[in-house]
Amino acid sequence: MTLNSIGLDSKITKELAQDLNGLLANFQTYYQNLRGIHWNIKGKAFFNLHIKFEELYTDANMKVDEIAERILTLGETPLHTFADYSELAKVPVGKNISEDTKAVQLIVDSLSELLQIERAILQKAGDANDEGTNSMMSDFIAEQEKTVWMMKAWLNETV
Repeated sequence: MTLNSIGLDSKITKELAQDLNGLLANFQTYYQNLRGIHWNIKGKAFFNLHIKFEELYTDANMKVDEIAERILTLGETPLHTFADYSELAKVPVGKNISEDTKAVQLIVDSLSELLQIERAILQKAGDANDEGTNSMMSDFIAEQEKTVWMMKAWLNETV
């Protein structure tokens, strides 16, 4: 086994970085969805949702940076083209969504996909003793689970 400069198995960190690049692609799609619904939301819930969507896209933008920096920390290169993101993203793409329920449902669907990806990375990072990636995924998961709960409550649905 060859260790990298942070003491992790080089082969496994390369795989983790690939998984994180997949997460990065999905987060970029999620971020762009949030920008779109922020710009296009209409109706009686406009003021509240417009502010909430801005809060969410600001947070997503910070997470994109954290993911890219973790990939660099693992010794790999983060993806940075829309072509790469489109190829890897599993998060649904929302286009021209202006209705409040559809916008909130897009967030729930997107976060549900992100949570699946993050849990898989969490498992792999735990097995690799990669506490940095593990900690980041744990934090993302806890926060996103709460957001799903809140969005489902807004939709008057249970988790």
